[in-house]
Amino acid sequence: MSLYVDVHIILIVGGTLMSIKKMTKEELELLSYKDITNLLLEEEGPKNTPELFKKIVKLLELSDSFYESKIGDYYMMLTTDKRFLLLDDGNWDLRSRHTSDKIVTVEEEEEETELEDSVKAKDEQDEIDYDIEQDDEYDDNDDDLKDLVILDEDELDLDE
Repeated sequence: MSLYVDVHIILIVGGTLMSIKKMTKEELELLSYKDITNLLLEEEGPKNTPELFKKIVKLLELSDSFYESKIGDYYMMLTTDKRFLLLDDGNWDLRSRHTSDKIVTVEEEEEETELEDSVKAKDEQDEIDYDIEQDDEYDDNDDDLKDLVILDEDELDLDE
């Protein structure tokens, strides 16, 4: 038998769905934060991260210091779970309540890549053109170097 406890088995008592507010602390402790969040969002609608986690901490009778130390981990959990969706207003909701109107096809991505490649190629050509222009302006006059003498280390008179 698996140690994983199915949420639906715990919540359905006598054929009726049990409200999270009516669950005991012991029943809630059997659930993960993800499952409790899912139930809260089903019952109460969209909420922001602090509201959701504060509610969980209150339901499980945990301390304020626990809230402060674990809210970052809770946020990370929300962002990685596919059941939850962060809305534009900063609230979380169930992904199942929202549909996506945006459909990205592979062709569109290829067109964007081609456009980016052509921009990069133009930038590289501009750099090459710039380097050639600088070379043209360089005066190759060696008159300044005609009096230059190269000495070996042995020829140097070093005062040590």
